[in-house]
Parts: sequence; structure tokens; C-alpha cells
Amino acid sequence: MVRTKNENKIQTMNDKIQIIPLPKIVDDRGNLSFIEEKNHIPFEIRRTYWIYDVPGGETRGGHAYKENEEFIVALSGSFDVLLDNGKEQKIYSLNRSYYGLYVPKGIWRQMKNFSTNSLALVLASIHFNKADYIYDYDEFQQTAIQ
Repeated sequence: MVRTKNENKIQTMNDKIQIIPLPKIVDDRGNLSFIEEKNHIPFEIRRTYWIYDVPGGETRGGHAYKENEEFIVALSGSFDVLLDNGKEQKIYSLNRSYYGLYVPKGIWRQMKNFSTNSLALVLASIHFNKADYIYDYDEFQQTAIQ
């Protein structure tokens, strides 16, 4: 589930970043999973969006948030989420709809390697606020050091 550049640093990046298993109700007619705010994820949901029809080779994200927290689920297909705290990077491969990746504020994120017909669901802790985004990596690194 998790690939890193240095396997000895799996726990050192950020203790809050985690893959969270979601309930999975198995049924012959089709399985069901769900997410409840403040139960499965540690925040109230203020915004929900999804990413789809990503052309091969494209990267999404490439920013950090000052306040926003996110929970990312691969509802269909697969993709990688590269997380960076300014000192080290880890890649999380998401490919099951009953697991999600919790990303706290202050972490640089990129999504890449989308499979054909993949669908990424993102739950966010705040409403859209352009001022919350850090798009410049050098600025992010300065913020991350503090």
C-alpha cells in the first residue's frame, strides 16, 4: 500500500498521515462502503469534489494547504498520491474504494499515474478558499521549515 524512498522513514514523515480503512458491507448484490465525518475521518466535511477523465501522464495537485485537510479515496481505478513535508516524500498508491488517505494541512501533494477510468473522491475540511493554497514549492518549503 505504501512505497517510500527510504523504508526506514515510514513513520517519521507525519504521524497524522494515514491510510484509513472504511466500513465494507459485503453483499452478493454488490458491496457498500461509506464515510462519516468525525467518525471515519477527523474533520467535518465542508467540500466534496472528484477528479476524473485524467489524460495519461497528467499530474493533478502540485500544491499544499495552509488550513485545509483532505481525505482521498480511489472510488474506481488507481492512482498514486505523492506527499511531501518539505524534508521527505512518500508515495501512497490508492486502488481500493474501501481505503482512504488522510492528508493533514501543510503537506505538499501531487496525484499521478491515474489508471484508465479512475475516479478520485476528495473530501475537504474547508470551503474553497484560493488564499489557502500554496502553489509555489519554494514558498511551501519555507513554510514547512517553520
